[in-house]
Amino acid sequence: MIQHQLAIEARSCPEILERILRVTRHRGFQVCALNMDQATDSDNVSIELTVTSQRPVNLLFSQLMKLVDVAGVEIKHKESRLISA
Repeated sequence: MIQHQLAIEARSCPEILERILRVTRHRGFQVCALNMDQATDSDNVSIELTVTSQRPVNLLFSQLMKLVDVAGVEIKHKESRLISA
């Protein structure tokens, strides 16, 4: 499996986290870690998402960028890890 870390900037609204997680699941990625912080000076949230998949991360990147409330997505880290069951 390949592990990817994404940094997502989005507008703070009640449904944004649910939308991001739904897109992640539908594109075949498994969430390993999630951290979300609200910016004190704006209506935005910063989300750090760590996912694993055999699929190319660009597939997830392009779909997240299409979400209305997402302002930006950055692929921060990628590494190969063997994950055993």
